Amino acid sequence: MENLPASQRVVVTGLGAIHGLGHDVNSFWASLLAGKPGVHRVTQFDPSPFATQVGSEVRDWNAEEHMDPKEARRNDRYTHFGFCAAKEAFKDSGLDMGKEDPDRVGVVIGSGIGGMFTFEAQLRKFVEGGPRKVSPFTIPALIGNMCSGMVAIEIGARGPSFGVVSACATGTHAIGESMHMIRRGDADVMIAGGAEACVTPFAYAAFCSMRAMTTRNDDPTTASRPFSLGRDGFIMGEGAGVLVLESLEHAQKRGARVYAEVVGYAASADAHHITMPDPEGKGLGAAMTRALKAGGLTPDQVDYINAHGTSTPYNDKFETLAIKRVFGERAKSLPVSSTKSMTGHLLGAAGGIESVISVKTIETGSIAPTINLHEPDPECDLDYVPNVARQAKVKVVMSNNLGFGGQNAAVVFKAI
Repeated sequence: MENLPASQRVVVTGLGAIHGLGHDVNSFWASLLAGKPGVHRVTQFDPSPFATQVGSEVRDWNAEEHMDPKEARRNDRYTHFGFCAAKEAFKDSGLDMGKEDPDRVGVVIGSGIGGMFTFEAQLRKFVEGGPRKVSPFTIPALIGNMCSGMVAIEIGARGPSFGVVSACATGTHAIGESMHMIRRGDADVMIAGGAEACVTPFAYAAFCSMRAMTTRNDDPTTASRPFSLGRDGFIMGEGAGVLVLESLEHAQKRGARVYAEVVGYAASADAHHITMPDPEGKGLGAAMTRALKAGGLTPDQVDYINAHGTSTPYNDKFETLAIKRVFGERAKSLPVSSTKSMTGHLLGAAGGIESVISVKTIETGSIAPTINLHEPDPECDLDYVPNVARQAKVKVVMSNNLGFGGQNAAVVFKAI
């Protein structure tokens, strides 16, 4: 978007991530490029009664070591993740709030489900002990905007601050809408992304009841296998991915390092079914087309797509059709990978952490692979970067996310 004034061009100046594959961006990225699976048998509760017994957990991590212990105890695990990823991104950006107008700095970190740990724990107390046993911090801890609130309080950001909820498209919507806020002059800086923590008994019971998750419990590391003939459902993941966005003008004035530019974003609805994507890929295709148009790009300029790629039978097939719909013959030679093969599906945090991945792809010229792709589905016939990372010249990356309710989002990052 070189034709836009610098005050309306939006760039990425900070990255933050927390996941079982790494508690910071660098270690997480190194694990992805090594093709390391982040899926294991669940340890946060006894999974033996459940059809799905595996997940991607953040292990060996204590929130009280990364934030005020009292605040850690008052807040949900999803907020812990988003808060800490935001702190990393903020530090990485080099921003100094002492030099910023706090009314021009905002936070939009979404969560698809919110405080599931808090909900389950406090409901159990209510059932076992009655209403007086329920913590007064229950509602603040479980609501889906509290991560944004906690980050804003921590850094003193008084600009736009709220949560976004659109199921598994949440993180991308948070980033895209934050881009728009900067473009229209509502803020100079936005901290944006997604956070989720749903490796809990009730969440597992609900998703297992839907038969949405894999039942490959005997070999967790190969259970997430997007685009593979034998895929049977997604893997639940937890964690957070957060970006610092700011206007190019603002970044240049303070001499910030710029990772990439956010040039295009679009949202659409399938208007088809509460859980199943449009079987012709029309809704996602529309979002991708509009995101490219918004960025002033043509399909042949895209160098890589980070796919939603959940490892469910319908999603992977229909996303493949959507890519073909938008990219035509170019689709066959365009690298596409699903990093969910390693991370599992972080629900509302997926778009956040996959945007971090997209930006790192541009920075490093390395494309993370789709692991466990040894038996390709004939209906999924694109270049999914199977099993091994690939070096490539990458200037433009698109990241896709879909959510229950027919929610679609696509965001495009470009080297600057």
